[in-house]
Amino acid sequence: MALKPLPLKLIVLAAAATAALSGCASWRVDKAARVATGLTSHLICDDAFVSKIDPQTSFTERVQPLPGMGPFAWALRRQVDTAQREVTVSMAGLFESRARHREGLGCVALPAHEALEPAAAPPVINVQAARLPEIAGPERVQTTNPALAAALARALSPPPHNTKAMVVLHNGQLIGETYAPGYGVDTPVLGFSMTKSVTNALIGALVQQGRLSLHQPAPLPEWRDPGDPRHAITIEHLLRQASGLDLLQDNSGFDSSTQIMYTVRDKAAAAAAAPLAVAPGTRWSYTDTNFILLSRIVRDAVGGNANNVLRFAHGELFGPLGMRHVTLDFDATGTPVGASHMLASPRDWARFGQLYLDDGVVGGRRILPAGWVAQSTSPTLATGYGAGFWTNRVPGNVPGWGVPWGLASAPADTFFARGFMGQFVVVIPSQRLVIVRMSVSHVRGDDIEETNRIVGEVLAALKAST
Repeated sequence: MALKPLPLKLIVLAAAATAALSGCASWRVDKAARVATGLTSHLICDDAFVSKIDPQTSFTERVQPLPGMGPFAWALRRQVDTAQREVTVSMAGLFESRARHREGLGCVALPAHEALEPAAAPPVINVQAARLPEIAGPERVQTTNPALAAALARALSPPPHNTKAMVVLHNGQLIGETYAPGYGVDTPVLGFSMTKSVTNALIGALVQQGRLSLHQPAPLPEWRDPGDPRHAITIEHLLRQASGLDLLQDNSGFDSSTQIMYTVRDKAAAAAAAPLAVAPGTRWSYTDTNFILLSRIVRDAVGGNANNVLRFAHGELFGPLGMRHVTLDFDATGTPVGASHMLASPRDWARFGQLYLDDGVVGGRRILPAGWVAQSTSPTLATGYGAGFWTNRVPGNVPGWGVPWGLASAPADTFFARGFMGQFVVVIPSQRLVIVRMSVSHVRGDDIEETNRIVGEVLAALKAST
């Protein structure tokens, strides 16, 4: 899921009521309402069947506090079928959406009227010995640094920040962690847009193996014709959110990108059908759909179905890193929802950050191409965004969002994965440090200012101990 600089997706309920009264048919209120039900069913499904979080808690913490949602929460009717592992949500009995959990494939969201073909049996994943040295034993690590202990305790702050987990790796070792009630070392947590950084890694692994090239035209059949202006869109353009496609995202529920994410069966096909708005590489525009297209490129490169994606992801990324508590959601076509829907334990998110701290090498094996991390963390155009990661090299705020590009408390070489509701994997190469924060925060801009405060306190604690 994308960051939320503007009114969040479920504010469409308020907009729907306004539009109904004004007769604003061009807004397609029905589509916006389906975004609300589709988003809600998918979030509750992931929480209930992957993270093992109570569905009512999921709704109360994740959905109900969204701006504009409070007066309309009563309209969302929710049914959780534990036997079928399915969540159905409607708005006052209309615009029904459902999400079903499938073993090994996470949760898939569908409009209620669409049938879901039986999934193939999930692949047998050969759990290989991790190449990454173990970061900690199975028990929760209690830090021996009093200042770090105090910083972690303060991180578990009450609303509105709602931090649920913190993990700190220094020199490849876990030196401190803390968890809110209901969360633990093995709890898979939804990373939202941090999933984009994982998609960056999957693309990078394919480039390392010579199966893709960063600068090649995006290998999508819809754009194969050299006479199609979209043929000029490269894989790098998609990674840098500079494809030029007419898929602007404002998270209102009325925008095409959000509707593709939560109301369309084949998300990549819908995104690939969009025309160009500007020439590729000339405008930065953050949207989930660029990474949905990258996700289909990954799927097609490894064999064209979900099971092959899982084999590749575990064999080339998760397994070598020792990431054992990972769930990647797929859509009904077997394409991973690589923009927004991967769940992993906080420790596994930290292991992922360690890969980028170590320049794409794990246990002496290069997973990502030489120079890939530097390329991924170099700014795009005049922004603070790289290619699936955010950088700390551009001052000021994200235009229109009112929040900083980066973390003022951290060194300039810092880069980070970032997701909705306050998910962060912060990598600081000069300090050999990885900091993970997982939360359910509804503060603007993914609560980046609270993350900045926490990172500053962690850095100060480590400096005081040396």
